[in-house]
Amino acid sequence: MKEVVLLIVFAVSTLVGYFLINKVPSLLHTPLMSGMNALSGVTVLGAIASTAAAVAVNIQWVRACFGVLAIALAMINVVGGFGVTNRMLKMISGNKNKKDGKEDE
Repeated sequence: MKEVVLLIVFAVSTLVGYFLINKVPSLLHTPLMSGMNALSGVTVLGAIASTAAAVAVNIQWVRACFGVLAIALAMINVVGGFGVTNRMLKMISGNKNKKDGKEDE
């Protein structure tokens, strides 16, 4: 029964996420990345908690492996989001220096 509830939560969150991102104009995707990094951090915490619970009660090793995979993928999402945000901020700061007549160092 618990697995069915978890699958339903996964399916609903996938659909809600898809429809939310689909409605955002493409010009806003990059600025929203910085805000979404915080939510990706929550995803990492949830994956860690789920994996810890699976390991603590000696649930099948396959589920623990999926938990480790979820942690890895969520961390890739966080690091990639910060990378995109950093590039965006460099582009913005580079434009301000060019407007002021200063050269980039």
